[in-house]
Amino acid sequence: MEVIAKILIAVVALEHLYILWMEMFAWETKGKEVFKAALPAEMFKPTKGLAANQGLYNGFLAAGLIWSFLIKDPQWQDNVALFFLGCVAVAGTYGAISSTKKIFFVQALPAILAILAVVLK
Repeated sequence: MEVIAKILIAVVALEHLYILWMEMFAWETKGKEVFKAALPAEMFKPTKGLAANQGLYNGFLAAGLIWSFLIKDPQWQDNVALFFLGCVAVAGTYGAISSTKKIFFVQALPAILAILAVVLK
């Protein structure tokens, strides 16, 4: 179960690095494709700065999850991973409520599965 937990944590971290890239550097191209159901096309240019700010926060989530891999103490490693996974799960759930339900399955569910794997290892 430990290997599964690490893989799921890595997947969530990589996903948030991707979100960072999309929201900070590709909002008007890839972001427009991904969020076309949630935002009219003409809103991507004026919301570019807001999206970049969101991307930065997603980068912090990824950094926290990556940091958890560098912690030697197993209990602290789990605690840090659980904290950042919990943040992702809450953010993904909120995003599903406020934007599009797809965010729950793409963002929150992988974090919840990773939380379960960490707790059950």
